[in-house]
Amino acid sequence: MRRLSNKTLLVDEKIGIHELLKLSFKKKGYTVLSAADGEQAIALTALTKPDIILLDVEMSGRSGFDACIEIRRITNAPIIFISSRGQLEDKLTGLKLGGDDYITKPFDFSELTARIEANLRRYRQFSNTDYHSDDIVSYGELEIDVKRCQFVLRGKPLNLTAKEAQLLMLFVRHPNQVWSAEQLYDYVWGLESTGNIETVKVHISHLRRKLEHNPSDPQFIRTVRGFGYMFPSDTLNR
Repeated sequence: MRRLSNKTLLVDEKIGIHELLKLSFKKKGYTVLSAADGEQAIALTALTKPDIILLDVEMSGRSGFDACIEIRRITNAPIIFISSRGQLEDKLTGLKLGGDDYITKPFDFSELTARIEANLRRYRQFSNTDYHSDDIVSYGELEIDVKRCQFVLRGKPLNLTAKEAQLLMLFVRHPNQVWSAEQLYDYVWGLESTGNIETVKVHISHLRRKLEHNPSDPQFIRTVRGFGYMFPSDTLNR
């Protein structure tokens, strides 16, 4: 099976770590782009449209967290934070800002590549579906092109991260099914991930803020107390 060329943007101002990772990635056949700070990362993302972004958190000038906010306005490609800060609060901050994964230094290179490939696989899976071109569903003010994994809310494009899009597509494909947080985590993040189940709650919260008139009283993604979440089909039309 031919390996897809993974255009990887590596953002880390620590020269030693940067060069070591760059060399390791090239040996695996990745195309590596390099940025030493947040400003360079934003510019390179806009110019080159990388497949995946590895973003250090602690950098002089614009931090990885700050850069992530701007990068998310340019691309929905997966972002993996790399940081020596391993507290749960830092991980949740990264996810809230639009990151898809978070790995703490020091890490094993094989684990990092497994995370990269898992994120890329899911991103490509949900960006290249096998539905017919006219397979569009509407749910009130929300319209979904399931072939292209594109979303329009109240007549305007809805900008979702890769994981948010994967979650929403899962709900849409299985209306009225109740999903526990553990099931959603296994399906979207996969068994390769070693993150925290709070990741699911963070992404559900993000989706509700983007979808709902009133996120505290959601109509699209509802909470089933004691069980999990569901996407009701009472106004779902094809």
